[in-house]
Amino acid sequence: MPTLEQARRWYPADDPVHGFEHVLRVYRMAERLALAEGADLETVRAAVLLHDAQDSRAGGDEEQAEKRGNHHLRSAEFAAKVLGAEGWPAERIAAVQHCIQAHRFRDDSTAPQSLEAQVLFDADKLDAIGAIGVVRALAFAISAGKPVYYPVSPGFLETGELEAGEAHSAYHEYLFKLVKLKDRLYTPSARILAERRHARMVEFFEGLAAEMGS
Repeated sequence: MPTLEQARRWYPADDPVHGFEHVLRVYRMAERLALAEGADLETVRAAVLLHDAQDSRAGGDEEQAEKRGNHHLRSAEFAAKVLGAEGWPAERIAAVQHCIQAHRFRDDSTAPQSLEAQVLFDADKLDAIGAIGVVRALAFAISAGKPVYYPVSPGFLETGELEAGEAHSAYHEYLFKLVKLKDRLYTPSARILAERRHARMVEFFEGLAAEMGS
């Protein structure tokens, strides 16, 4: 079983969005959900520790975007190597890989079928909403050189596609993804926890839009 100290080496220390602190929070939340829902703890723990392990931040903007876009697939491949070296049987490795492959919001080609995959998905998404979700959204925008707020075009509201000259701000990310997460969760335990987090997040971003638009 991979340990927390092993996992620390797989994540950049200076990433406030997908670094090791994110993994620690998801790990604790996933344990809580797994115990409440009756999921296999060892599978969940391994999947959490490995779910973003191949998300390298090296390279330019295009390279970073490409790596972020397929990080769930790269992490699943890395998980097979790590767990195989530890002697995990093929079926258990496949179970962990499914959790990792199915955890990404922007790629719904693989839905989380197992309870363990649903636990990872929910724990990861709970970390993207609420007060911590606000902090992560702002940190990601600032680190990427994007604004915290930018006026949203009608086209973006309708299709999710930016119009010419429109910046993808933290507020855009809120409208495109974060506000939808509460209704995408699978487990009853996560849906209960999401209610208050969702309300905190909505209050912040709608307040931000009101103040910036005034």
